[in-house]
Amino acid sequence: MGFFKNQFSSVIEWNETREGVLFFKFQSQEIKKGSRLIIRPGQDAIFLYNGRVEGIFEEDGDYDIESDIIPFLTTLKSFKFGFNTPLRAEVLFINTKELLVKWGTKNAINLQAPGLPGGMPIRAFGTFNCKIVEHDVVIEKLAGIRQTYTVEDVKERIIASLDQLLMGWISREGRDMFNLQADARSIAKGIESDLDMDMRKLGIGITDFVIESFSYPEEIKKMQEKAAAQSMVGDMGRYTQMAAADAMSKGGGNSHMAADMVSLQMGMAMGQQMVNQMHQNGNAYAAQPQQAGAAAGPGPKFCPNCGTPTTGSKFCGNCGNQLF
Repeated sequence: MGFFKNQFSSVIEWNETREGVLFFKFQSQEIKKGSRLIIRPGQDAIFLYNGRVEGIFEEDGDYDIESDIIPFLTTLKSFKFGFNTPLRAEVLFINTKELLVKWGTKNAINLQAPGLPGGMPIRAFGTFNCKIVEHDVVIEKLAGIRQTYTVEDVKERIIASLDQLLMGWISREGRDMFNLQADARSIAKGIESDLDMDMRKLGIGITDFVIESFSYPEEIKKMQEKAAAQSMVGDMGRYTQMAAADAMSKGGGNSHMAADMVSLQMGMAMGQQMVNQMHQNGNAYAAQPQQAGAAAGPGPKFCPNCGTPTTGSKFCGNCGNQLF
């Protein structure tokens, strides 16, 4: 009997040699006496008989089919292995791990933007996470007709609807089309909710969705660079001060350059101060004669004391009275 036991002994397992597989259906439908079931971490094993779920095993380990598995199956509890009576059942292995998938728009999405009658084409890329969340739905919708289901299948379904979702969520709340990265998180969360609702119809959940970057046409990039350069030139004094301080903090070979820049700044400040001082002195000098002339003014033509003509003198020639 030992000979026959070893002859029919087999191992039912999933080695996961291929990455990104969400479920795998064991190919052999005949489970013979002496067979073992191996469940690895991150896996569930589901026994199916005539398309119905007989039992779900979630704990990883090495199990004997006859003693450890069959007693827990729904309609096969009393199944007895014989020489010519293998168990005709299917084993579906479920990947319970969360899988990371990269995505990117196939074509540019044309968005309405102010000042651009034809719209603005943009692209986007990022990542999303998915995992199987409902075994029954996966078995009903997918496992009955598929041997495996991969993240590429999920990605294909998501990409098909992603353009419309991006357009819808970007167009909400009057977002700035030229600075979409600022709203990337809120846009991604909205898309994640919609995708999760759609994929749960297949028993798969979208647990995270991230927009890493939006990509604009080259013409838009050049406009943004030009605007940034103009903004920097408009505040060149502050830029120079910051550059000098940065160079001084680094020290080493930059210390001479830092000193030169600081000296230049000090020289410019002193020159401006001298110009301002000269301007103030010039105004004061120009105003002085006017004030003196206004204070002196013309004297009286006749002496108020004796009536003698003054002829412009400060004292009267007749009585000596001071005229002004």
